[in-house]
Amino acid sequence: MSSAARSTAASALASHGAGPVRPTRFRAWPLWAVLAGVAGAVGTMFTDLRPDAELEAVARESFYTVTPADMEGLDPTMARFGFAAGVVAVVALLVFQAAWRRNVETVFTRSTAARVASGGMIATAGAAMLGYGWRGGLATYLGPEGFNYDEQGKFVYYMLNDFGAWMPWFGIVAVAGALGWMAWVERSVSRVLGTFSAIVAVGLLGAVIVSGVPGLPGGVMPMWLAIAGVWLAVGRSRITQADDVR
Repeated sequence: MSSAARSTAASALASHGAGPVRPTRFRAWPLWAVLAGVAGAVGTMFTDLRPDAELEAVARESFYTVTPADMEGLDPTMARFGFAAGVVAVVALLVFQAAWRRNVETVFTRSTAARVASGGMIATAGAAMLGYGWRGGLATYLGPEGFNYDEQGKFVYYMLNDFGAWMPWFGIVAVAGALGWMAWVERSVSRVLGTFSAIVAVGLLGAVIVSGVPGLPGGVMPMWLAIAGVWLAVGRSRITQADDVR
């Protein structure tokens, strides 16, 4: 609708006592980020596989060395739930990236940060396909196809799962940093959301560098993504209100 047509419609409604037309602030497309974040948290943290003996040692605040003999005690059903949740997370993240590209990149064409965010989403989705795929493979070889590999072979899959679903979320750290830049430099994202995102990105990046633990993003970024999705859907940011000014 052209600006002249919108003005005419608003005038007509005002003359009938309806008042001026006000665009809604809600946008549905960022909710794909919420789905990706929640499913990612389930597939990464809440279905993480650890032997019972290791969990008991952690509860006693003692050390435990996992061996191939521990593989028989792992729960294939939990691994399958983690794989399914991971698949949902990857698909939802790819849809969110497509919606981001359509609604943000095509409007804010000079924004480098918007493209960094898009690249971070794709990087996480691509790597997560492997991470959650290894979770599904482990579920298969612990369950219906358990005869295919001995304990040593299953232990290889277990080691791939140790950080496999956690490391891919590092790409979302770039997304959080990009939102911080878009908030304070480009002024296209809510400054509250941008500040929160920048603190998470810088703090987590520093923690990874200092600790040397590559899986830290998987424990934080899925929930950040879910929070950011809700914030973008109901909050006041230029990138989600672009349709109102086109």
